[in-house]
Amino acid sequence: MTRVAAAFLVVVLTLWPQRPQAWGFFGHRTINRLAVYTLPPELLGFYKSNIDYLTENATRPDSRRSVVPEEAPRHYIDLDVYGDSAAYKLPRNYADAVARYSLDTLQRHGIVPWHVVVMKNRLTEAFRSRNADRILSVSADLGHYVADACVPLHTTHNYNGQLTGQRGIHGLWESRLPELLASGYDFFTGPAPYIERPTAAIWATVTRSSNAVDSVLRFEKELTTKFPDDKKYTFEQRGNATVRTYSREFSREYHQRLSGQVERQMRLAVRLVGAFWYTAWVDAGQPDLRNMPRTVSAEEQQRLARETEQLQQAPVTNAPGHAD
Repeated sequence: MTRVAAAFLVVVLTLWPQRPQAWGFFGHRTINRLAVYTLPPELLGFYKSNIDYLTENATRPDSRRSVVPEEAPRHYIDLDVYGDSAAYKLPRNYADAVARYSLDTLQRHGIVPWHVVVMKNRLTEAFRSRNADRILSVSADLGHYVADACVPLHTTHNYNGQLTGQRGIHGLWESRLPELLASGYDFFTGPAPYIERPTAAIWATVTRSSNAVDSVLRFEKELTTKFPDDKKYTFEQRGNATVRTYSREFSREYHQRLSGQVERQMRLAVRLVGAFWYTAWVDAGQPDLRNMPRTVSAEEQQRLARETEQLQQAPVTNAPGHAD
């Protein structure tokens, strides 16, 4: 068994999702965890020793969405509201985009490709300062945003099928399918490459995701005509709750109709997260990480505890964006 396969088995056994968010707890944590194994030896030791931190905190940006107003837009971009060929025409520089469309418009319709570049630059600075806590914190968040850019429904205003009578498709594509089928996915990506042009790379990623939206929606709609509601949906026990979800039969046939699209996008996310981490390190001058701490500091643990407490106590905000 390869080390990647072994690592994935650990993930399957220990990180079953609690509720669907973006790729779901399972998806985001799997992507960050497996991305560690794409790194070269100079990075692998430090990242692997902190792999539990990177795994557990892969979903922290989602936890902030409902209480931090500026968080939600960082996870998506509604390319279709900007007209035809928006993925090719939108300004790559954020200041230029604000000047053309206004800050309010961008915040309403998402900023994920621009924010990924911001986070990559923050990680480069963290490497330059050799701040272990900062490297890990930014790496965990960056992995989340890069993975979100790989989700087709994060590139459209019809993000949950709410405009086409397909409400719930968001969770079907990015949570239900990986939950049921990821144990059979091929996650081998090879080593993470250096990204010569990070801005171009993340825009190419959201473009690829956007190009898949039509099939995501169309195949679900076609398949729904074959399945009555009592066959399309089922009830399953999740913890102490009984929840209505897509049936295993419907989910598997949807996976087949998509020809493994979720698997491909998840594999892309693993490779791309590792590539952004690696690129930030190279751009920082390839600092020696061999003597870096193998665990986060007490200060970082306290910071996370304070943030968790604040998130639990803060009133829920109704920020515009992909809310369901």
